[in-house]
Amino acid sequence: MKVFTTGQVAKICKVAPRTVSKWFDSGRLKGYRIPGSQDRRIPREYLIKFLREHGMPLGELEDETTAKVLIVAQDQLLIENLKRELLPERAFKVAVASSGFDAGIQAESFRPDCIVVDFSIGKTEGLQICQHVRRNGEFNDVVLIALLPDDGSSMSFDRSAINETFKKPFDAGLLAERIRSLVGARKELV
Repeated sequence: MKVFTTGQVAKICKVAPRTVSKWFDSGRLKGYRIPGSQDRRIPREYLIKFLREHGMPLGELEDETTAKVLIVAQDQLLIENLKRELLPERAFKVAVASSGFDAGIQAESFRPDCIVVDFSIGKTEGLQICQHVRRNGEFNDVVLIALLPDDGSSMSFDRSAINETFKKPFDAGLLAERIRSLVGARKELV
């Protein structure tokens, strides 16, 4: 379990160490004192909870505690439903791309932990996105989820590059839960 000193917390929060001590002494920032000393220690999970509750930036903790999800889709209802399921916890950041070209640009700048590809944009384009992600070594750890249309046509293709598939229609809450478990296995989401 990672713990921080008041000085380290002050640096993360960009405040004076005395301010952190006041937060701690008032009980707003939870932690413990080292026995036989006045030194305070704040466990990582309490610090993250405190920062989120007070709308403060996570600073250097953001990359390890926030999962980035790139949704490649044109279906606005799908996008809104998935955002609604992921965003309340604030452990997720969501970006949206509407085409393969846009997805490539977003992937480079956003650096997602998970890419959800709606194959309704076109089977060929959806497959190309998945193949490009897997060919790029920088994205080896990215979770790929394919959303397959239920239009009666058979979707036969090599699914080895894809971590998970969902067939439409599906429950957005179930998809969000699957993203949480797949990405959470790789990151410390709080």
